[in-house]
Amino acid sequence: MKKSEDRTRDLVARSILENGPQSAVELAARLHLTPAGIRRHLDLLLSLGLLEARDPHRTTTSLRGRGRPSKVFVITDVGREKFEHSYDDLALSALRFMATFKERDAVNDFAASRAADIERRVGKAISGALTSEKKVAALAKFLTAEGYAAESKETAPGIQLCQHHCPIAHVASEFPELCEAETEAISRVLGTHVQRLATIAHGDGICTTFIPTNTITQSSTQSGATRSKKGALA
Repeated sequence: MKKSEDRTRDLVARSILENGPQSAVELAARLHLTPAGIRRHLDLLLSLGLLEARDPHRTTTSLRGRGRPSKVFVITDVGREKFEHSYDDLALSALRFMATFKERDAVNDFAASRAADIERRVGKAISGALTSEKKVAALAKFLTAEGYAAESKETAPGIQLCQHHCPIAHVASEFPELCEAETEAISRVLGTHVQRLATIAHGDGICTTFIPTNTITQSSTQSGATRSKKGALA
């Protein structure tokens, strides 16, 4: 019985990790649990410090009408540590890179180097996509494979790229240069300006990037490796 309870609790935390902040009602419906059952699991996850309760974002409360909105549950840094991450690989790569420089800004150089690799691989991942929506969907699929639990959502002015997990959140919270370089790489590979609206590293529930699809160019399908050779990365 205990193992079954543990598995269900893991599903609750995983659902929040992959789908973003959710209320108890939303979680119960998604996981087919009773209100009493979901509350029991949420209370324990809260007591363990794996989740925290927050007021929902304004855009979600506007649809609820009057009355006090339900709290939403967000995964904490401690909770994220329970899931797969690549901190060790990132730290090792950073140390190797930084060890080769003595008088340069090693953190920015490393961030740019990592962004160049992301740009090159994303360029290949979206090379077969012919429309803006398919390019961003392919980008989301690539990021999910990298551990970001990403999805794309079409909106009236463009597309929102949502990343429900960040494998390097702890590192990025101390070194925002990593997020900035990653955003610039996404912008270059899509051939349009993109805007980060929220980041897990700064304490938000998910990383959200706005992409205006009407400006994505056909040249975005070329490999990022070509652009990095021309000095596109600073």
